[in-house]
Amino acid sequence: MYKNILVPVAPDHGAVIGNSMKAARALLAPGGTITVLTVIEAIPSYISQYLPQDQQDRNVAETEAQLAAEFAGQDGVGVLVKVGHAAQTILDVAEEAGHDCVVIASHRPGLQDYFLGSTAARVVRHAQCGVHVLR
Repeated sequence: MYKNILVPVAPDHGAVIGNSMKAARALLAPGGTITVLTVIEAIPSYISQYLPQDQQDRNVAETEAQLAAEFAGQDGVGVLVKVGHAAQTILDVAEEAGHDCVVIASHRPGLQDYFLGSTAARVVRHAQCGVHVLR
């Protein structure tokens, strides 16, 4: 059983979020916490020059509000939205906050994943805590 579980999710993958949360709850020790993390890629500078200056902040606030509404009233569940590279940000948050487990969904690997590596594969290879991968 784990006391502090990190569940990285993409907000556009609704069915996967449910499966990830179900697995996290099954692995959670009594009195433990689950942190739902969404990582938003930074807006490239060649695009951001055509957008309002606070667009990135608005994207973060909107995503955070959506997640908070989805998990409102669920004891021991917090939400966090960060900007950065998905795999590295997941690893950084897991280490900084002292998570003892990461529950992450993965798609079936294709040829491109063998060359580039999926987010889940990078988290598995570099995490300093337990990682449960769901397919």
